[in-house]
Amino acid sequence: MSTSTAVVNPVLRVAPAAPAEAAAYFRASLVFHADVSDVAAALALDGDPGFVVLDSRSTEAWDQGHIPGAVHLPTALIPEQAEQLLDKNVPVVTYCWGPGCNGATRSALALAELGYQVKEMLGGFEYWAREGFAFETWEGAERRDADPLTAPVGAENCGC
Repeated sequence: MSTSTAVVNPVLRVAPAAPAEAAAYFRASLVFHADVSDVAAALALDGDPGFVVLDSRSTEAWDQGHIPGAVHLPTALIPEQAEQLLDKNVPVVTYCWGPGCNGATRSALALAELGYQVKEMLGGFEYWAREGFAFETWEGAERRDADPLTAPVGAENCGC
């Protein structure tokens, strides 16, 4: 007696969504998220980018490094201070440490529940620094070389 074991493709074990379902899902993702490169490109344009960047981390984290021009508002303080610092007519892009932290998600939720239009910046401060964008610390401005695993060397953008 021969027993054969079928090889299960781990990627296709669950079939991909129908194209229309996939399009709706990915469109929705873009409604809720922005990436570091797009945020940096918008901030680099002359004039108002049309949104404000919000760093939802602690003061210690803010001092260690933050996006220039960002508003500092730790997540726990959003309910009591958001209206003093943010205009409900201006979309907010939240960030925290990086992909391993859901602080930006929690702050985006808190802001949305208060009536703000909000997006979460994927990658957080970690990828901002790793992609070679300038940042500020309590000591002044800094910039690191772009990590070639996160951004193409010598290119202005990733071409996505």
